[in-house]
Amino acid sequence: MSCVLGIETSCDETAVAIVGEDGRVLAEEVASQIALHAPHGGIVPEVAARAHLELLPELAARVLAESGLRREDIAAVAATTGPGLKVALVVGAAFGKALAFGWRKPFVAVHHLEAHALSVRMLADVAFPYLLLLVSGGHTQLVVVEDLGRYHALGTTIDDAAGETFDKGARLLGLGYPGGPAIARAAIGGDPYRFDLPRPLRGATAFAFSFAGLKTALQQRLHRLGGVEKLDAESRRDLAASFEQAIVDVLVDRLDRALDHYRSHWRPARPTLVAAGGVAANERLREALCALGQEKEVEIVVPPARYCTDNAAMVAYAGRERLLRGWVDGLDAPVRARWPLDESRAGRLGGGRKGPKA
Repeated sequence: MSCVLGIETSCDETAVAIVGEDGRVLAEEVASQIALHAPHGGIVPEVAARAHLELLPELAARVLAESGLRREDIAAVAATTGPGLKVALVVGAAFGKALAFGWRKPFVAVHHLEAHALSVRMLADVAFPYLLLLVSGGHTQLVVVEDLGRYHALGTTIDDAAGETFDKGARLLGLGYPGGPAIARAAIGGDPYRFDLPRPLRGATAFAFSFAGLKTALQQRLHRLGGVEKLDAESRRDLAASFEQAIVDVLVDRLDRALDHYRSHWRPARPTLVAAGGVAANERLREALCALGQEKEVEIVVPPARYCTDNAAMVAYAGRERLLRGWVDGLDAPVRARWPLDESRAGRLGGGRKGPKA
């Protein structure tokens, strides 16, 4: 028996799901908190935690009913225990541990980034090793997924993540929150090359990302144009498109080099690039990845948009993979706001006073 109930509360989505014995999703629920955080222009951790606390019991009961399973049919309970907002993680982890204790089931502590990394395998036949572009609101990194629990990080962001950059750019353009979808909508029909915005670290030999300079360049361009209030509809559309294109170009530039490195060092039988995380839902990025895959003769696999953003199905799946190898955790498993996927290389990938962004 390997049906696993998964819980995700690392940020502002409250999610519960169950995967079956074949690893496929039997039932899932995701409650978005966008309306709660939109007035603040970003996520308020305490607000997110309170919403998780209110929503989890109902979502868990609903998912169990939708799956057609009884609690006796559940083999284990898995919950995200990091990285993420600590107060939010505590709520989900405590709820998962309580279910595991009450149902007398094993508990599996799931790394949020590992869940993203493995999510594609619940949908497609993707063999290890594969190259992963993990790109979300809090993370932008390139990782070779060698096996379950074995991750080799090539590079990460040295300042802002791509999703964070979208949020900040949208705020500057007066487009609201969340920034990625807001900029994508505003950019429809715009000229992505009208405004010459920088591509930080383009052509660099390392695999690091940097987006802080792009955000500053957007701010300076808006100042020269007289502020966001002075923008006409065409200029706003073109500026949004140019900003979005600059982010995509940076990601593709880093990927171009990383693919060569991955192929030469790991020599995969079937070279595969997987993109995961909320920003991977961006259509302009997906189109660019398809073009890169054709150019480099690499298979490109991107999960559907609902599995790119935070969800519990990926947590349940990762928990099932760990359970099948006998990797379970005690009810004293800690939550970790900062938790590098590849801890062996964390100190060598750059970062500030508190360590690497990842």
